[in-house]
Amino acid sequence: MNSILNAFTAPLPVVGFSAYQLILFLAILLVGVLVVKVVARLVKRSLERFGAPSLITGLLTSITRGLGYIVVVITALPVIGVDTSTVGLGLSAIIGLILGFGLQDTWANMAAGVWLAVTRPFDKGEYVEVSGYSGIIDGIGLMTTTLKTFDNVVITIPNKKVWGAPVVNYSREPTRRVTLDIDVAYGTNLSKAVDVTMGILKAHPKVLDDPEPAVVVTQLKDSSINLQVRAWVRKEDYGTVKADLIRGIYEEFRKADIEIPYPQLDVHIRDMPTPKA
Repeated sequence: MNSILNAFTAPLPVVGFSAYQLILFLAILLVGVLVVKVVARLVKRSLERFGAPSLITGLLTSITRGLGYIVVVITALPVIGVDTSTVGLGLSAIIGLILGFGLQDTWANMAAGVWLAVTRPFDKGEYVEVSGYSGIIDGIGLMTTTLKTFDNVVITIPNKKVWGAPVVNYSREPTRRVTLDIDVAYGTNLSKAVDVTMGILKAHPKVLDDPEPAVVVTQLKDSSINLQVRAWVRKEDYGTVKADLIRGIYEEFRKADIEIPYPQLDVHIRDMPTPKA
């Protein structure tokens, strides 16, 4: 029995710690991870209970989880004979290197994430365009912001690029304006074209009466006259109404013999004089 106990507590070759120490180390890690998850969940629920924005809740939960894992690892290391003071010095050196050489790649992203959570140019679930990408905000973390497109593609953008770029938020206001540019041929009865289009707008149940819809002549182009359709809708109806109006205008213009012209190009051919021999 003593021989088995001695073998269990004797240092293992190469690593320098015993099987008992290894098991205790893994047990502390396991329990610590579970505790961190519970604490992070409590932090998240507390923030939600106090009505904190979802982005701030997610960011603070991520910070709590990250710091907790660091504490767990540092707590468990002495069990296998690792001097945590040495680890602390190593971490300090790493942080110094990051501050000296990688500030714009690491801490800049973290700082930008904090500012995004505080200033809130967008919230989770809003449709935005930023850094050349568009999609629905899925979350903001310590380092990155995540968008999800309508075709379910996930886009991850470093926070510093989000913070340093213009953000177009299509969901912040309760209403949006559907704007369509429709070309009609020269010679078209413009009053008739406007009346037909206004009839389509007023007949659509999701087009708002206030602000009032409008159809205006905006441009005399090379081969057509441009009519601009302006209809206000609730933000959640934008895509549906836009598709309905395009289809409705096309069908009603065909019935009313209003021509939507193809682009035209006039080519003039001249006879060139025959060169003399």
